[in-house]
Amino acid sequence: MTAVTPSSRPHVKSSRPHVTVVGDVGLDVVAKLAGAVVFGHDTRATVAVAPGGAGGNTAAWLARQDVDVSLIARVGADEAGRTAASELTAAGVDCHFAIDPLLPTCCVVVLVAPDGDRTMLADRGANAAFCPADVVLPAVEGRGHLHLSGYVLLDEGSRPAGLASLARARAAGWTTSVDPQAANHIPAVGAETFLSWVAGIDLLLPNDAELGALGGVEAVLGVVTAVVVTHGRHGASWYDAEARVTVPAPQVHETDSTGAGDAFNAGLLASWLAGAPPLDSLRAGVAAGTAAAAHVGARPRA
Repeated sequence: MTAVTPSSRPHVKSSRPHVTVVGDVGLDVVAKLAGAVVFGHDTRATVAVAPGGAGGNTAAWLARQDVDVSLIARVGADEAGRTAASELTAAGVDCHFAIDPLLPTCCVVVLVAPDGDRTMLADRGANAAFCPADVVLPAVEGRGHLHLSGYVLLDEGSRPAGLASLARARAAGWTTSVDPQAANHIPAVGAETFLSWVAGIDLLLPNDAELGALGGVEAVLGVVTAVVVTHGRHGASWYDAEARVTVPAPQVHETDSTGAGDAFNAGLLASWLAGAPPLDSLRAGVAAGTAAAAHVGARPRA
């Protein structure tokens, strides 16, 4: 694939883009903690069950941004999987779900601290069996873009499907983006190996910890066109061969950071694919991420 730089992308006069998200879908059990967890004893919390999964979250936020979006994923043959499909479809997402006959739909327990930071306990379920045969790119009129959740690459079981999705998108002439998703899993595969998987993509979307695990901005820019780094409460930055731009985040009360990065990705992609320059794309991403962090749960509110 020939890399397309932000300054040369013919967005404004071209047809409406279609984004295909490849990633996890599941349920989040979100526990908003009243205080620090005291292991071996009770900790008071407000508990809610909500739709989740990085792929589902990003797709839902893209639909909220009025982007044509499809989602390719794998769920269990259970009520959770059926509910996930119906809720995303109702939100405007075109769901292409493989149904696993044995494994359940993914479930993640999310512990949200009083300051909004979250810790996740993840059972990937059917996501771990996601395979290349599940990846059938939709027929797209006009320009296509593929966004891949790094969880797919970082799990040995689903990795071939992630690599296949990138290869098929490139063969179709689509632009591509990847969110690494989990800094603590990158050392297990090695930074060089991970970067070899994403070499040639248009946008890599790490947070500060993930960027550090991958060797920093210059190392990443050696293999991708642009790097967009989220800094949590401190905004986000864009790095490419021509631009280095940072946008701060507004000072607001953060209720739950779950899904804020997925929402950021959606806001950024919606703006960038519409032809916006890096500064405006960053602003759109930060606005979406901030909106997600302002309420409990990883999806847009109805």
